[in-house]
Order: sequence, then structure tokens, then C-alpha cells
Amino acid sequence: MKLEGKTALVTGGGGGIGRATALALAREGAHVAVADIVVKNAESVRDETKAIGHQVMAYQVDLTKRLEVEQLMASVLSQFGQVDLLVNCAGWDRLEPFVKSEEETWDRILSINFKSVLYTVKAVLPHMISRKSGKIVNISSDAGRVGSSWEAVYSGAKGAVIAFSKSVAREVARHKINVNVVCPGLTDTPLLQAVRSQSPDTEKLIDAITKATPFRRVARPEEVAEAVVFLSSPSADFITGQTLSVSGGLTMA
Repeated sequence: MKLEGKTALVTGGGGGIGRATALALAREGAHVAVADIVVKNAESVRDETKAIGHQVMAYQVDLTKRLEVEQLMASVLSQFGQVDLLVNCAGWDRLEPFVKSEEETWDRILSINFKSVLYTVKAVLPHMISRKSGKIVNISSDAGRVGSSWEAVYSGAKGAVIAFSKSVAREVARHKINVNVVCPGLTDTPLLQAVRSQSPDTEKLIDAITKATPFRRVARPEEVAEAVVFLSSPSADFITGQTLSVSGGLTMA
């Protein structure tokens, strides 16, 4: 198994891409810390992952609060002794024209999608630097690469994740730490279902994007998780600062 003996921290691990990622990493031999704001979801994934036969712990954390993130990292290190891999999967969005959006929504989008990444990466890097080893995979979005209608602030936040990841990758490469980004297109997650059900207009928009995708469907969370596994594995030891789209060809630039 590619990740035997490694410990992975998966944030936003209670559902969707995070859940699929936790399970996929465990199948490759990793011990997994599953962190989510909804503790019962993290515990459910913990129980699923335990069935694979590896050490798994569930943690409740509000990733928009720096102190909670720092406490999470301390708890994971206390329980597992090391963090070899950080995968940031938490995300949130609300589809609406920018001119109709409110600052309260901006703040929530930026906090969940971008500031949480700043907090987790800042918390884990001293440990990884001290060990001169580690991999970080941040989940962004193709919206952050090319923009997306009715997702101006979300696209900006996800674009920031990409630029931030590339910059940190340059800074920490001398410590043998890899930092990469996976950019899903539309993916069959609870978040997508929530966005679709916002209004008839959001349903039409999602249907239009799906039709514009060459494969004419949305991604499965497991397909995104496989990209994370690759970037987490020894096969990607010489890959850093890169952005990998998993979008069925929706974007090809």
C-alpha cells in the first residue's frame, strides 16, 4: 500500500469529497484523523474507515477559528505522533449574482474556503519542517482557475487557495514538503445538492454547466479522492506547486 504507516489529517472529512478522501487514504494504508464542524458526520466517517482496519480518530473543529485549528493540530499530534499529510476539503458556497450578494456571505465564503486553509497550513508546517517531510493537498475548484457565473466571491477564494499553495510550495520545497492543489468541477456532494435546491435559477445553471462538460456528468467524490491519493503518494514526490483539475474536461487550459 502506498501510504502504509503515514498519518493523514482530512479537514471537512465528514462528507462529500472529504469522506471519500478519508476512505481512499485509509485503503492505501494511512491512519486518518477526520475533522469536521459536524462531529456526528466525522464520527460516521471514522466508523466507516475503521472497518478498513487502520487507526482513525474523529475531531470536531470550526476551521474558521484559528484557536480551534491549533487545538486540533495539537490533539492529532498527541494521538498519532505525526502528521505526514494534510488534505483541506472543507468548502461552502452560495450561488447568486455578485451585485445581489451581501458582505455577510462574502465573509463566510472567504473564511471557510480560504482562511481555514491559512490556519491549517500555518498550524501543520512547523511540524513538517522539523521532520523535513510532508505533503499538503488543498482542494480548490475549477471556479478558482477560470471563474464561474454567480460564484464571484467563491471563485476569488478558491483562486486564492491556488496562488497561496504555489507560493508556500516554493517556500517549503527545501524542507522536502510538497504542496499541491486539486480542482474539482461540479461534484455530486451534499453541497452541490444544497446549491441546486436554492432556486430554479441555480438548478438551471448547474444543469447548463453539466451539459457543457464533455463527459456530460458531474464527478463522483471518489474520483476526486483518487487525485488526492496520487498527490499524497511517493509517485508524486517530485511534484509540487501544481494544480490538477478533475472536471471531466470542463476546463482544459
